[in-house]
Amino acid sequence: MQYVREVGVVVGFVSLALSVTVRADTLVLRDGRRVEGDLVAVRDGVIEWDGRRGLFGGHERMRVERDDVRAIELSDYGRTSYTSDDRDREDRGRPSGLREREVSVDSWIQWKDTGIDLRAGQTVYFEASGRVRWGPGRQNGPEGERNSPHNDTRPIPGRPAAALIGRVGDSNDCFFIGDERSGIRVRSAGRLYLGVNDDYLKDNTGSFRVTVYY
Repeated sequence: MQYVREVGVVVGFVSLALSVTVRADTLVLRDGRRVEGDLVAVRDGVIEWDGRRGLFGGHERMRVERDDVRAIELSDYGRTSYTSDDRDREDRGRPSGLREREVSVDSWIQWKDTGIDLRAGQTVYFEASGRVRWGPGRQNGPEGERNSPHNDTRPIPGRPAAALIGRVGDSNDCFFIGDERSGIRVRSAGRLYLGVNDDYLKDNTGSFRVTVYY
């Protein structure tokens, strides 16, 4: 009888462990990987994830850029709770039917010609990802350097260094984009150029991947 009770305890423990594993949420990454675990938080464009490494073995806390995540599947509901398409709809409220073009904005080039001609007053939407290195120990995403000091030699002196910026035509009237996903209304007509808000480009590496909706 003691043996039966012990077997029952072991079987019950294994069943519970299997049940927990089966019910795990799943983080689906854009590179095809699927990581079981639990969603901890989504803040400042980063997803915090408690990943499970095995049936009986520990956990691994992960921090993943939101742009690298395709979906988060909640097994409790049998559906996908978060997808990049959901994020697109929530963050941008972008109207349907817009044309789109993907552009690589290299950090060592002052202005990248997008090949897009805009009308005065036209509203343009941007979706940017990637990171650029713009100095020793300095690298940032499209939002630029946090708490960046004012620098009169940058294209937009009072906005974050290394952030994504834009310009229409040949004027010096630049506008800030950063990681903004809502529409930006341009004031003048002409060719759209994109760049990084930096005054010294020769030591820069990396690029932003930008999709322009217009």
